[in-house]
Amino acid sequence: MKQILTAREAAEMITDGSTVCVGGFVGCMHPEAITKAIESRFIATGAPRGLTLVYAAGQGDHKDRGLNHMGHEGLLGRVIGGHWALAPKVQKLAVENKIKAYNFPQGVIAHLMRDIAAGKPGTITHVGLKTFVDPRLEGGRLNELTTEELVELMRIDGKDYLRYKPFPIDFTIARATYADTEGNASFEREAVYLEVLAMCQAAKNTGGKVILQVEKVVEKGSLDARLVRLPGICVDAIVVAEPEDHMQTFATQYDPAFSGEERVQMEDIRPLPFDYRKIIARRSAMELIPGAIINLGIGMPEGVSIVAAEEGLEEGLMLTVESGPTGGVPAGGNDFGAAYNPDSIIDAPSQFDFYVGGGLDLAFLGLAQADRYGNVNVSKFGTKIAGCGGFIDITQNAKRLVFCGSFTTDGLKIEIADGQLSILQEGKVKKFREKVEQVTFSGDYALDKGQPVFYITERAVFKLSADGLILMEIAPGIDLQRDILDLMEFAPIVSRELKTMDSRIFFPDKMCLKYIDNAVV
Repeated sequence: MKQILTAREAAEMITDGSTVCVGGFVGCMHPEAITKAIESRFIATGAPRGLTLVYAAGQGDHKDRGLNHMGHEGLLGRVIGGHWALAPKVQKLAVENKIKAYNFPQGVIAHLMRDIAAGKPGTITHVGLKTFVDPRLEGGRLNELTTEELVELMRIDGKDYLRYKPFPIDFTIARATYADTEGNASFEREAVYLEVLAMCQAAKNTGGKVILQVEKVVEKGSLDARLVRLPGICVDAIVVAEPEDHMQTFATQYDPAFSGEERVQMEDIRPLPFDYRKIIARRSAMELIPGAIINLGIGMPEGVSIVAAEEGLEEGLMLTVESGPTGGVPAGGNDFGAAYNPDSIIDAPSQFDFYVGGGLDLAFLGLAQADRYGNVNVSKFGTKIAGCGGFIDITQNAKRLVFCGSFTTDGLKIEIADGQLSILQEGKVKKFREKVEQVTFSGDYALDKGQPVFYITERAVFKLSADGLILMEIAPGIDLQRDILDLMEFAPIVSRELKTMDSRIFFPDKMCLKYIDNAVV
């Protein structure tokens, strides 16, 4: 029988200087009871100290939950993570040079766990080339205190690759739904499966231990072997959590439509308000392809699926989430990572295998900063570390890419009347910069691949070319010089065939979009 411990007893297993891998995606599959207990122990005793925290997806609520429990000076010595914005308490330590800090692509870390488990010499991949993760740029290092190179450039068969170096895992802290007394664990009430198996195997095969949080412990032999996704040979100790620390997501205690146990009738999707977000979503939706396999980023890109449903374009589209769901309707906010009525849920390393291998036909991602070379930054702004999450894995490998976001930000106000767009108040922050603060997406890499890339805002549409960004369309009512060129830190190429954006976008009625000859018209 496995040890069944309280969360406090489990936290006391963690020793100073350990490398600790924690699973989760926002709130999905995060072992909240155990990370809370680690925080409580540290506050009370000052131990453990100097931990290396490793995680793939961001975990937190932007406030106190998730990895924010680990955000204490002295508790952490180093962090290797995929997304940072959800854990501002950890982010603050990196900004203030109080920890060594690395940001690697989410899919790379998921694959690295699997490769560590298999005893491989790290993860060798093209993902990250020509971005801030490339050692020729920043090597994924986030502050001055961080000097060790954990990524190296390699040349194989005449092509460049990156090797993300392996390291032993002392403790993996993971979560499941049920575990039997031998540690065999099932995930049937979870919204996602993530890289739990890989990171547990990585710990066991490098001499570490696995602590598993569950909803309930059951007798040996009472679990259907077909539902067991983590074998007991990979588990050392089990913690039974209270319901408030074992929510399905950080927004939802439990919804069977997330875990595929039930299919629910989706309520009529409420149309987006008629503002600049809807303009961007409408124009972006015109890039849809019937039958396409798609990834939608969180935030502005979520509006694309709402417009598609409103216009009757959702039939035949297959939406996916990097956390593992395929099909259904991806959830947002603190439910992000889950999907309503998914057709399937697979583990995150396998989902990223599909993405990195070129399985995505189309991806819609956010646009925070872009420069004259088509580079995009969504990961670092001044002292704010957002992190790349799965952005690099997705953008470098989708067959077609659409970045969507407002032209300026922080205070932008518009008016739409009689099919004309007017800027009432310009945003304080320019997004089109001479040089992005960090290269999360490389325009040069996209050009090498021949990847079509578009940048869609409420007033202008750009396309990436070998000579830089080409301004292809402007909104009706917008002055080219005053509202676009004067607000860019570089001069784009203005197309000789500059068009006005489709007038239907700027009227509140449905656009009556439809698919004709593999395009939206």
